Amino acid sequence: MRAPTDATKLRRLLEDLGAASRGGGSIYVVGGGSAVLYGWRPTTIDVDLKLDPEPKGIFEAIQHLKNAHDINIELAAPDQFIPPLPGWRERSVFIGRFGEVDFYHFDFYGQALAKIERGHERDLADVDAMARLGLIEPERLRELHVVIEPQLVRYPGVDPNAFRAKVNETVARIERVLRSGT
Repeated sequence: MRAPTDATKLRRLLEDLGAASRGGGSIYVVGGGSAVLYGWRPTTIDVDLKLDPEPKGIFEAIQHLKNAHDINIELAAPDQFIPPLPGWRERSVFIGRFGEVDFYHFDFYGQALAKIERGHERDLADVDAMARLGLIEPERLRELHVVIEPQLVRYPGVDPNAFRAKVNETVARIERVLRSGT
């Protein structure tokens, strides 16, 4: 069991991953990593990353740095659980360039929809935080869900009707939260 990761520890990891890579590429921070860097959670247990395009030498760097920094690193992103949203790269938020590697927060709409589909309490709290911070807008969330809904057939673990109901419930809840200011 590794120690929780805070923003300082995570930033050091990103800097070291960039420095250890032997070429350019992009790394997208997902889930708890985004929550910690944006400050709506103080720590995370796992740092989820998506490599696209994969920097040379990144796997060797991850193998070494996860132990050196005492951090759980997983290669996981929303598009492994739900269809990729059109324009996700353009909506991903730039964190910084370390070495030859560009780091981004994975598209918050993709993160939010994957969290809604999963439906854990912490995931839904993260979606609420994204909305309060202005990282997602409820109606755009619903629109993007509609766009990917026909592709859900490729994700047999996802029940399209249940997912639609979860999205509608979440959109209604975050609209209430935003109106009330809480």
